[in-house]
Amino acid sequence: MVLTQACDLVQAKSTKVLVAMIHVARSLVEQNILKAQTIRDQIRRGMVYGWYFLPASSGAVEMPESIIDLRDLHTVHRATLQQLIADGRRVGRLVTPYREHLGQHLSVTYSRIGLPDPYETQE
Repeated sequence: MVLTQACDLVQAKSTKVLVAMIHVARSLVEQNILKAQTIRDQIRRGMVYGWYFLPASSGAVEMPESIIDLRDLHTVHRATLQQLIADGRRVGRLVTPYREHLGQHLSVTYSRIGLPDPYETQE
């Protein structure tokens, strides 16, 4: 999944592109990495940061239920992405508002406010 902002790609503002791994949900269950109930009850509802659920699609390219692993990020050269697109390897895209929801999920996964020490309690 390409995570670099579309406007940066269109305007060729970057030479590298940020991408995340996508895993077939069933495969993660079969490998005992995730439980089906966790996917159904928590990840699908956006309650687990670092994992983003993609429903199955049956459009021009069929894709099973999948999960974007936002904790497994990579950078690839822009030229590599352009070559993959030229070779017809582009599978699909997220439409609005899901694209923005994924961006928010990514930012919450990585943004933290560091506090020096927890507040002391009276009890």
